[in-house]
Amino acid sequence: MNKVFNSPAEAIHDIRDGASILVGGFGVPQAAPFSLLNALKASGIGNLTVICNTVAAGPGSPSDLAEKRQIRKLIAAFGAYSGFATAVDEQIQSGELELELVPQGILCERLRAGAAGIPAFYSPTGIGTTVDTGKEHRSFNGKDHILENALTADYAFIPAYKADTMGNLVYRRSSRNFNPVFATAARVTIAEVEEIVQPGELDPESIMTPAIFVDRIVKADMDRQVLFEELKPLLAHRLVVGGKDQDSGLKPGLSRELIGLRVAKEFKPGDWVNLGAGIPAFVTQFLLDGVYVHTEVGLMAPGGRPETDAEIDRDTYGASGEFLTVAPGTSFCSNLEAFTMARGGRLTATVLGAFQVSSKGDLANIWSPKMRAPGVGGAMDLLVGGARVIVAMEHRTESGEPRILEECEYPLTGKRCISLIVTDLAVIRVTPDGLVLQETAPGWSPHEVQEVTGAKLIASPDCREISL
Repeated sequence: MNKVFNSPAEAIHDIRDGASILVGGFGVPQAAPFSLLNALKASGIGNLTVICNTVAAGPGSPSDLAEKRQIRKLIAAFGAYSGFATAVDEQIQSGELELELVPQGILCERLRAGAAGIPAFYSPTGIGTTVDTGKEHRSFNGKDHILENALTADYAFIPAYKADTMGNLVYRRSSRNFNPVFATAARVTIAEVEEIVQPGELDPESIMTPAIFVDRIVKADMDRQVLFEELKPLLAHRLVVGGKDQDSGLKPGLSRELIGLRVAKEFKPGDWVNLGAGIPAFVTQFLLDGVYVHTEVGLMAPGGRPETDAEIDRDTYGASGEFLTVAPGTSFCSNLEAFTMARGGRLTATVLGAFQVSSKGDLANIWSPKMRAPGVGGAMDLLVGGARVIVAMEHRTESGEPRILEECEYPLTGKRCISLIVTDLAVIRVTPDGLVLQETAPGWSPHEVQEVTGAKLIASPDCREISL
């Protein structure tokens, strides 16, 4: 049994216009199936439905297909790639390209169900948001759920580390992510790998996708490490989180690092926490020993960020694509397992950024007017497992508008889900009676914080200055 093809073009020879294609990988360009995508771009095949986590950016990404108007519909967790303008999000904005937005965990579950012959399932993820529009609702144990249909594709492009000629696949570190699930849900699965060996040369216990799911194998037409070195300038922004602090002309509040420090004080040894992109990522450097980080990409209990370029491992990255290190106790799993942990109640807390929050604890962080296309990512799944939800953000927008409002003006990520808000100016508890101002930044009075807040605050009788 030999499933090896001589070239990417040969491996995709029978794909026709109108096909649906699963594109594996989390979205980091160094771990994409770039050879297969480049071959598909060169073929000119169009009217495609592409199913992926994100359109990504850089050479050999789904966004390259959009540049040649080859994509008709995108089914993804992100319609845009953070920090980069792509042809995909421009075409979504213009209405030329149809977007079906799917939370990351539900994307995994829909594909798993499709692979297993399960036509549909009910989920609590996304209740009261744009993703439940037009879907059937049903109550289980007094809790509302929405019906999600299974999902399959004609082809899957799966980037893997190694394969044997039978089709058994091995992934490396964070680059496992969606791939074990995606590989099962297509009529024809094509694996793009770095190394091909003979049967028996892979440790059977290391095989993560059995050969029965894989139909074709092709070797990547560029060395991934060489590609990674070339892409380092593109990836450099991932080494710095969040950008510069606000300079609104008003008296200062906490820096982004200090917001992270204050949030970190909420956790104790034994806690498992998920940290979102942007300001929440600053929390990592202040966590006590024994507080463990969970990531959607499947990296569990990582070490800190690399201190030098020499410590960077191209396949050890978090959910924002930021590079991390391995520590004693670190483990790797697939996205399917990572979201099972989240929705299944294994997390103590999740820390997210926000564009807006409401006085009732509603969260809006999937779209703002500065974005061409929305990106839900894993946030909706992270909100439904019972973990404590903490928002870490700046109190005002760059133009000085309040982010804390009576009602959110942007599309909701979740309703009545936030328990604590930590900003550069205040620590605010969300209670059934309203927003309780618990702490203020040094030099700020409760009255001054209220003046720059778009919702009524209740000053706690023991309101005090933030202690760090």
